[in-house]
Amino acid sequence: MYLRKTILATGVAFSALATANFAHAEPTAEVLHWWTSGGEAKAVASLKEDFEANGGTWVDSPVAGGAGDAAMTVLRSRVLSGDAPAAVQLKGPAIQEWAEQGALADLNDVAAAEGWDDVIPAAIQDVMKYEGDYVAVPVNVHRVDWIWANPTLLAKVGADSAPTTWDEFNALADKLQAAGITPVAHGGQPWQDATVFETVVLGLGGPEFFQSALVDLDEDALNSDTMKAVFDQMRKIRGYVDADFPGRDWNLATAMVMNGEAAMQIMGDWAKGEFLAAGKVPGKDFICAATPSENGYLFNVDSFAMFNVSGDDKVAGQKLLAELIVGEKFQETFNLLKGSIPARSGVSLDKFDDCAKKSEADLQAAQEAGGFLPSMAHGMALRGHLAGAIVDVVTAHFNSDMSSDEAVSRLVEAVELAKD
Repeated sequence: MYLRKTILATGVAFSALATANFAHAEPTAEVLHWWTSGGEAKAVASLKEDFEANGGTWVDSPVAGGAGDAAMTVLRSRVLSGDAPAAVQLKGPAIQEWAEQGALADLNDVAAAEGWDDVIPAAIQDVMKYEGDYVAVPVNVHRVDWIWANPTLLAKVGADSAPTTWDEFNALADKLQAAGITPVAHGGQPWQDATVFETVVLGLGGPEFFQSALVDLDEDALNSDTMKAVFDQMRKIRGYVDADFPGRDWNLATAMVMNGEAAMQIMGDWAKGEFLAAGKVPGKDFICAATPSENGYLFNVDSFAMFNVSGDDKVAGQKLLAELIVGEKFQETFNLLKGSIPARSGVSLDKFDDCAKKSEADLQAAQEAGGFLPSMAHGMALRGHLAGAIVDVVTAHFNSDMSSDEAVSRLVEAVELAKD
């Protein structure tokens, strides 16, 4: 393997393929990320252990804050001061934005040696490359459009499965509410509001509408009756959350479902990592089901981009880290802990639970049907200023008595201004 032909007895790692410049450099990598909750922390710890076991020195730089907003603020400051971390948790169009500024390192030598083009799906390669060059590596594939449910609470109102349409969702939520049970656990943060919103867009409009509205930003789709119906449904969901939702972190909302304080949460499958970290068993202690999605699949691919750094030890660290991340061992170990599925094709799912196997099966079906779609809420579909314009309207609507008609009007206006 590229950098794992190591001499571990001395703690020094080097490859026969590496240049002489790296022959005596101990791989070192400062890693900036926002994986700080239970399941996420265990997952990133597995990468740290693998890196150190292969002779690397890991410098951990976690920045708490859902969806990485706080981490991106730190990153911008570090880059402007000429002190970029070696590896940064980065994804989607943000990778292209940093690459355009000349901030990212070229990983083509590792990619060629490890045969990445043969094991990374084409749709994901497109995200990891800039002008044909690898500048980032994929860690996993998360599905965003999930419902996580407490089976004990559902049983109290005669339900044994999650709803498959939004009308069924509303009917179930009404029953739960009438029984004194909080139907939906939610954290009042913009990215969480947007997560729910995009699942409703997919479920009410279908994959083609989602593509038109939240990827292509087609004005007719944004200004349609379907989008008005989406905001109507968001208003319904707002009525199903508890009064203390503002500012709540996503993992605390997951804990509400886990602890029987709420029946359901709409959240990506990183939530599953929280259940697993607490020793919960899928199908017994919690239910995983796709949100009503019209056979769509909203993907969120976590990845690490390698920034330009000085020093042979840091460059060697980047190359070792990149190699390990795409390797089968890490892809299996990490995703078992994180709740996601491997980004690398061909990794066995024998050790994975039924939720992961369903995710993989649905992914394949969605790819064949044209429903494999990038998440807007999680930075995969749009550049930051465009997504931000949409999220601002969604959050303003969710946290006020704004009508659906006004929300649609504001959405169209906000997107047009952001495009300019």
